[in-house]
Amino acid sequence: MKNKTELNMFFATAVVSLGTLLSCAQKSSPSTKNMDTTTNTTTSAVLTTGKTDTATFANGCFWCTEAIFEQLDGVISAESGYTGGQIENPTYKEVCSGETGHAECLQIVYDPAKISFDELLEVFWETHDPTTLNRQGADVGTQYRSGIFYHNEEQKQKAEKYKIELDKSGAFDRRIVTEITAFTKFYPAENYHQQYFENNENSNPYCKIVIRPKIDKFRKVFKDKLKKE
Repeated sequence: MKNKTELNMFFATAVVSLGTLLSCAQKSSPSTKNMDTTTNTTTSAVLTTGKTDTATFANGCFWCTEAIFEQLDGVISAESGYTGGQIENPTYKEVCSGETGHAECLQIVYDPAKISFDELLEVFWETHDPTTLNRQGADVGTQYRSGIFYHNEEQKQKAEKYKIELDKSGAFDRRIVTEITAFTKFYPAENYHQQYFENNENSNPYCKIVIRPKIDKFRKVFKDKLKKE
């Protein structure tokens, strides 16, 4: 964890995504109910390393955030989905209505021998605006709220400590409104949401206008943490 001076220096050179030109809540393919409601890791992820951990973050449109976190060395998978709501197996349409209470999120399976939860938190704070309530740029609604859904007491303590230190450091002009709450269930988003940027960069203007610039800036700031090409 950085001290106050180090935090200010780090944030001076980092990119915080404060706005978008387009909304990610666009017309999409017909959705179906999700079948697997408790997926935390995949078989391939478990076989890849001897030990894995899971982090669940909500920081805006998962089309953008998935494309960022999956590039980090040590991240085995970054799956788009929904968490923090009241109903089971929500669809994208239901979540976008704002009536289910779910947030668009990423379920991140990672190798703690290669990347730590602290490092994932750094990327989380740096790549979205945690001071806007229920909003990220043009995306407005409770489904776009900033949130950390901790899986154990250690994650809770680190998230809360980081949030307090960032507020004290004055890293942001406004106070952080990020929700820090216990993880309950993760519902994978429909298949067409997975690897959305990779599959749609040349067909959806949102990818080129909004997601690509975010990725380019992220890669410059976190170049030492990226997977080798």
